[in-house]
Amino acid sequence: MAENQTNKEWDASQDGVADAQTEKKTPVITSPQQEDPAAFLDSFDWERYSEGIEKVDEEQLKAFEKLVSDNFVDTIDTDVIEGVVIKITDRDAIIDINAKSEGAISLNEFRYNQNLKEGDKVEVLVDVREDATGQLILSHRKARLIKAWERVNNAHDTGEIVNGYVKCRTKGGMIVDVFGIEAFLPGSQIDVKPIRDYDQYVDKTMEFKVVKINHEFKNVVVSHKALIEADIEEQKKEIISRLEKGQVLEGVVKNITSYGVFVDLGGVDGLVHITDLSWSRINHPNEVVELDQTLNVVILDFDEDKSRIQLGLKQLEAHPWEALSDKIKTGDKVKGKVVVIADYGAFVEVEEGVEGLVHVSEMSWSTHLRSAGDFVKVGDIIDAEVLTIDREDRKMSLGMKQLHPDPWTDITTKYPVGSKHSGTVRNFTNFGVFVELEEGVDGLIYISDLSWTKKVKHPSEFCAVGDTLEVVVLELDVEGRKLSLGHKQTMPNPWDKYEGEFGVGTTHDIEITETVDKGAVVNFNEDISVFIPTRHLEKEDGSKLKKGEKAQIQIIEFNKEFKRVVGSHMILHKEEEAKNVQQAAAKSAEESKPTLGDANSKLQALKDRMEGKN
Repeated sequence: MAENQTNKEWDASQDGVADAQTEKKTPVITSPQQEDPAAFLDSFDWERYSEGIEKVDEEQLKAFEKLVSDNFVDTIDTDVIEGVVIKITDRDAIIDINAKSEGAISLNEFRYNQNLKEGDKVEVLVDVREDATGQLILSHRKARLIKAWERVNNAHDTGEIVNGYVKCRTKGGMIVDVFGIEAFLPGSQIDVKPIRDYDQYVDKTMEFKVVKINHEFKNVVVSHKALIEADIEEQKKEIISRLEKGQVLEGVVKNITSYGVFVDLGGVDGLVHITDLSWSRINHPNEVVELDQTLNVVILDFDEDKSRIQLGLKQLEAHPWEALSDKIKTGDKVKGKVVVIADYGAFVEVEEGVEGLVHVSEMSWSTHLRSAGDFVKVGDIIDAEVLTIDREDRKMSLGMKQLHPDPWTDITTKYPVGSKHSGTVRNFTNFGVFVELEEGVDGLIYISDLSWTKKVKHPSEFCAVGDTLEVVVLELDVEGRKLSLGHKQTMPNPWDKYEGEFGVGTTHDIEITETVDKGAVVNFNEDISVFIPTRHLEKEDGSKLKKGEKAQIQIIEFNKEFKRVVGSHMILHKEEEAKNVQQAAAKSAEESKPTLGDANSKLQALKDRMEGKN
């Protein structure tokens, strides 16, 4: 408190300096250079100086200001200064910053430094110049933070390597303490090789490079990988300079992807593409290798500029076609595994690395189009016959249907003309339906042979794929492997019956069902429809029959082949009228004809005259 009072007297004395200088009195104080600073301050009469009684000349005033600046610290809130620990209590550390009073800092701010002791120098920031008790409040944590950001920014700008303490794991990486700032270490920046166990780095101190700073959000990103990449690049160049195509090296599987395997050759990575792992087809590289596996690889190619190395594993073994047994020849039966299915066929591995193609046309004796997937699936073990083999081009064609007898061999015995069978509808064309009688034996039903009565425009109107139809063999072409089938022939032709029921001249009572441009239609059942031309709709009074009217018609045309039936109402009343006319004419003629009695009378009279009886 005495020091605070002294400070106030000093401030008040500034107002009286000018007045003191106007008075020509001899100064009381002596030169500060000639006295001890403490003695000078103790002997100086601040009250007389503030009242203007004492006077200080310019030189003495400057010397006094220098004395104050040398012995007292004046800071702004953002200045970081160095202090000395002069005492440690149970809760605080007392710090001397060469100010009017010492400051206190909670020991919690020194938890990272368990060995703090008196006499240590620490960085502090003036948090509160004077609290309610006049105490100077300092902060070590804030000072460290400010200094840390300065050091982090400087490390980012200069590329300086910094030490960091890995605190814990987090999503996507690690949290690292760098100068007291929590920085983010992405998982991809831990090492040049993929890291599978992040926990092995927790609680370790490592070297890092500051690669990114977001000043707005106070985010720092560090990288350990960046430190070793430069060394690796140098190692790569040195290793690549000694590489030769065909050279066999030992490496460790570093990473496995869907398209290949990365192998560490001792500082430089090479890629074994999936097609260079095995002579056999594989779906994924992990079917052949596993992580951290040591294996020998051969250098296929490399690019010195881009530092890319192409490796091979299967090339260390002879090609399977070269080791293929000479015993395999055309016509042999082989067993293999289906490895790939395409639209046009299936690839079958008959020996490791040796494949043959079974074309879809060689899978079945059936002639209608089907997919290879209808016969086999990947992984199936099948039997086949070798159709062709070309060892130079390393190609082989296989057949499956050849292991079964050709159904057309005795076709005339099984399917003679006129025989009835059941078949399955396989597909349609505009002109008919293909029906499968058995595997490899198909026949065609023309659209005209589907129904006796229905007028079918497209086969899909009559049946669906997969339906079972009863058929009759109409024609058989053995050489052309063709069968002509009929469905309607399996049942009687209803038009044979209709020919008598609706023959020409028959009459029927009807009701007009529908009128069209050229006449009217009368539906008797689902098969028989009678067409009445417009002029034949005429009634006796000269009007026309209309839809819904009932009348009587006579069939004037019946065509069984074209399923055409024509009727007429007009002909009935016209025939009646003609009949009436005919009858009247006959009656008139009858009335004018002499009778037998008259003839007898005349003959008797003639006889009498001749006999003289007149």
